[in-house]
Amino acid sequence: MALVALELGFMQPQRLWWLVLVPVLLVLYAGLLAWRRKRTRHRPTSALERVIPHQQAWKRNVAVILAVLSLGSLTVAFAQPKGEVEVPRERATIVLAIDVSRSMMATDVEPTRLDAAKQAAKNFIDMVPRGFNIALVSFAAYAAELVPPTTDRGAVAAAIDSLEVAPSTAIGEGIYSSLDAMAQAPPDPAHPDEPAPGAIVLLSDGKSNIGKSSDGAALEAKKQGIPIYTIAFGTRDGYIWTNGHQDYVEVGTAELAQIARLSGGKAFTAASSDQLNQVYSSIAQTVGYVKVDQEVTEQYAGYALILAVLAAVALMSLAARWP
Repeated sequence: MALVALELGFMQPQRLWWLVLVPVLLVLYAGLLAWRRKRTRHRPTSALERVIPHQQAWKRNVAVILAVLSLGSLTVAFAQPKGEVEVPRERATIVLAIDVSRSMMATDVEPTRLDAAKQAAKNFIDMVPRGFNIALVSFAAYAAELVPPTTDRGAVAAAIDSLEVAPSTAIGEGIYSSLDAMAQAPPDPAHPDEPAPGAIVLLSDGKSNIGKSSDGAALEAKKQGIPIYTIAFGTRDGYIWTNGHQDYVEVGTAELAQIARLSGGKAFTAASSDQLNQVYSSIAQTVGYVKVDQEVTEQYAGYALILAVLAAVALMSLAARWP
C-alpha cells in the first residue's frame, strides 16, 4: 500500500492552463453580484426575493465557491498529477554487522552493550519485511560471516544469540565481509541480471584499531550502491575490567559518521536499549520502502467529487427550509 504523496508533479502539465478559469469565474461572479446590487438598489423587493431571504445569500456564495474549487480540482486531475510516494520493497538484502570487541561487555547499557545489542537486533529482524534476505556478520580483530543471506529468521536469531566477545576492533574488515555477504544474495527471478537492492546496518561502540581502512571500505560500498547505516551504541561512562584495572571505553561516533557519509547511508547514536530499538525501527522503515513516482489522478478527482457534492447541498439549501 502506497503512503501519502510527498511531492507533486504532472504528466500533462500543459493542461494546467485551464486553471485560469478559476479566477476568471470568481471575478465574473463578483462582478455579477455588484451589478445585481446596483440594479436592485432602488426597486421593490420581488416575490422571488421574498421566497429566498437576503440572509441566505451566504449559502449562494458558498455554493459558487465550492463549485469553482471543484472545477479546479478536476483541472488538476485532468493534468494527471503524479506524486513521489513510498511503497514497500518486494525484496532486498540487509547485512547486520555487529561489533563483538571486548568493549561491548561494558555495563553502561544493561545488562551489557552486547546483550542489549543482541536483543535489539532480534527485534529488528522481525521488523523487516518477511521477503527480505538477512545476513549476519560479526567483527572484532577479524570479521566472520555467520549467516549468509536468508529469509530464515530463526537461523539469524540463533546466530545472534551465539555472539561472543573477542579482542580489538576492525570495522573496515566488518564492512568488507558484509559486502562479500551481500554478493551472495539470490537474484530476483523476474530480473536475474539486476543486483538486488541492499544495505548494511553496522553497530559498534568504538573506533578501529586494527585491519583495513574503514574509509576505503565505505567508498567501496558506495561504488556498489550499498548504503551503510551506522549505529554508535553506548555512553561516555562505559568501562570494562582488564587484569583488575578499570578501563573506560567511551563510545566513539566520528568514524561511524564518516562511514555513513562516504557510503551514502545515515549515522545514528543510541545510549540505551530503548533508543537502540527506536533506531532499528527507523532503519527498518527506511530500507523497507522505496520512493517512486505514482499517478494520483484518482485522489484529486475524489476531491472534486466531494466539493461538487457540497456545492449541490448548498444550492439545495437555498430552496428548502430545514427543520
